[in-house]
Amino acid sequence: MSLHRLFIFAVLSKNAIRAQSGPVEPGAGAWRTWVVPSVSTLRLPAPPADAGDELEMVAALMAAVDDTDRANIAYWDAGSPGYRWTQLAAQQMLAQNVAPTLFTRGMALVSIAIYDSTIAAWDSKYAYVRMHPSETDPAITPLVAVPNSPSYPSEHAVAAGAASVVLSYLFPAQADSFAAMAATAAGSRVIAGAAYPSDADQGLALGQAIGNMVVAYAQQDGSATPFTGSFPVTAGVWSSANPVTPLAGSWKTWTLSSGSQYRLPAPPAFGSADANALYAAVKNLAQTNSTNHSAWFWQPSFATPWLGEVDRKIFEYHLDQNPPRAARAYALETVAQYDATVACWDSKYTYLELRPGQADPTITTLFANPQHPGYPSGHACASGASSALMQYLFPNDATAISAMATDAGTSTFDAEIHTMFDVSQGFLLGGEVGQSVVGWAQNDGSQPPASANRASSGSRPLSTLRP
Repeated sequence: MSLHRLFIFAVLSKNAIRAQSGPVEPGAGAWRTWVVPSVSTLRLPAPPADAGDELEMVAALMAAVDDTDRANIAYWDAGSPGYRWTQLAAQQMLAQNVAPTLFTRGMALVSIAIYDSTIAAWDSKYAYVRMHPSETDPAITPLVAVPNSPSYPSEHAVAAGAASVVLSYLFPAQADSFAAMAATAAGSRVIAGAAYPSDADQGLALGQAIGNMVVAYAQQDGSATPFTGSFPVTAGVWSSANPVTPLAGSWKTWTLSSGSQYRLPAPPAFGSADANALYAAVKNLAQTNSTNHSAWFWQPSFATPWLGEVDRKIFEYHLDQNPPRAARAYALETVAQYDATVACWDSKYTYLELRPGQADPTITTLFANPQHPGYPSGHACASGASSALMQYLFPNDATAISAMATDAGTSTFDAEIHTMFDVSQGFLLGGEVGQSVVGWAQNDGSQPPASANRASSGSRPLSTLRP
């Protein structure tokens, strides 16, 4: 079969799948949100009743599309509306060498802004049920697949507005760049023929409004409180002249009552037989290419591999075609990591446990010790929470997800910067936090009754919802 025929077959197949599937999550506008008290209060005004002028504008813009436009269309069309913004956020965190606690905080804020704005968009979408330009004028041939959800507002514009505002708060020096990217992302749907200009404009404004609400929340979460204490060198106690976010255990959490809700019991006392045995196990570790690979793979960040795993599962289960579900997955996973990290830091700075190389200077670590206490392992805490949440979202992949968490946690033992007790207790703490997030998810309204599931997952076309 020629490449031309393969392309035609792929397009026809994609259109056939869309035609057979029902409208995308018509009830998502009623799902529980994280920061927005009620999305209905943010419902947009009705779109223009006469789309004639906008149709002409779309046609004119499409006629002028050049290679740069096509590249922008392809870039922002990849994955769900929040996919590129999640990537950009993580890349910026790594580039700025953001501390683990602030990394997970930032990713949760971006993901929650995208999720809440997506739910608000769905409220307006199904309130007005506006047809896409190509559904109104068959002469318009979109350059991307047209979603099987109403056109107004554009979900890509909403996600862009929300994410750009939060990223500008987190990285103010790049604010102009993020604003420009948001405008490009929103406009790409118009020049692709998938949205009206008013879909993009109103979507961008709605996303920005919700992004500002998330920023207002973030400014009150305690992360800006200055640390005025110190951790001087003391026998048997962890110390550092540059402690990493020592107050993070007191930051506001999303699903926990506080960072201390699941505080772990104290580790074995320094100098005790149990503690000495734990440090001896680290010292006697036989490092191999396998253990070194695991340690170095996870060393840059425990967050990014889990974000990549969410990306993969969204693509594997085709949730990229379901923006509310995709946004929900990103938000839940990043919240799990953030809450688990806050809880982890609560225990770390409560007990100030020495790291193995501090307790026994003859231990040679694979890389430098992080500047926060040893107990428990941050990798294990965050990965335990991610694993619990991801197994809930993707139960068919539970075995592989659990193995990934084990690798993440034990990588810190392989690097000789943690004892196995740090790791095992971190898993325990992370698992409890993860179940807390699962409990939130089970009550977010995204699981309708079985009868409603059957009705919304059938072949009823979107047009039947329009008055």
